[in-house]
Amino acid sequence: MKKSHPIRRVVLATAATVSGVVLMLSLKPASDPNAQAAGAAPQQTVAGQESPQGGTSGTGSANGTIDGAVAQTQYGNVQVRLTVAGGKITKAEAIQAPKGGTSDQKTALSIPKLTQETVAAQSAQIDSVSGATYTSNGYKQSLQSALDKMKASAPAQGSSAGASQGSGSGSSGSGAGTGSGAAQAKTVTGSVAQTEYGPVQVRITVANGKITKAEAVQAPKGGLSDQKTALAIPKLNQEAVAAGSAQIDSVSGATYTSGGYKQSLQSALDQAGG
Repeated sequence: MKKSHPIRRVVLATAATVSGVVLMLSLKPASDPNAQAAGAAPQQTVAGQESPQGGTSGTGSANGTIDGAVAQTQYGNVQVRLTVAGGKITKAEAIQAPKGGTSDQKTALSIPKLTQETVAAQSAQIDSVSGATYTSNGYKQSLQSALDKMKASAPAQGSSAGASQGSGSGSSGSGAGTGSGAAQAKTVTGSVAQTEYGPVQVRITVANGKITKAEAVQAPKGGLSDQKTALAIPKLNQEAVAAGSAQIDSVSGATYTSGGYKQSLQSALDQAGG
């Protein structure tokens, strides 16, 4: 029995060694999850870098082209296109203008001047070109429409982010943020249209996306202008409600007042989203 003790010791030592090796091997896989966890960190940083890329799309509206509404004149349609960069007009052009006969000459005479004045004034407050009154009025009407679209698109992006915070204060506006906002009537006043006989400004009441009332808060006054205003404005108001747009006929004998009315009306419609 005494001779067997050394053998037992060898066996026990061997068993202990084998057990130690097995334990060491079993510990190696435990380090792999740490390696995987370390590898997962770069994936989170990549995801964090993607969000700024999506945010840059909001600045795209500061640049681009905007087409105004088509303005109908007695000699043909006029439509203005603006190129905008950094919130400013860098180029103006007429993509539609009267053609045929003497209209070709008047268009060639007036459009270059009107586009130049547009870039210089950065507004629709530009002078009509002598000898091309109808084209000039149509141009300014379509130009005002494009300007209104440009102004309306700019604040829309900033307000979307704080829509939930501004819902309380927004209740004093058009009511679009409330559930019944679509059924509520709202009043919108168009921009002032300057004519050769005085300013014209239109105010409309809109409900359910339709014009329910139209009125001129400014119109030419004094002398013959009083008669022309009394003749034209009621007809223009009726046509605006009936048509639901600025595509209405001018009143004979009150061309300037009619042109200014339609220009301001289109401005109000653009602001109302119609």
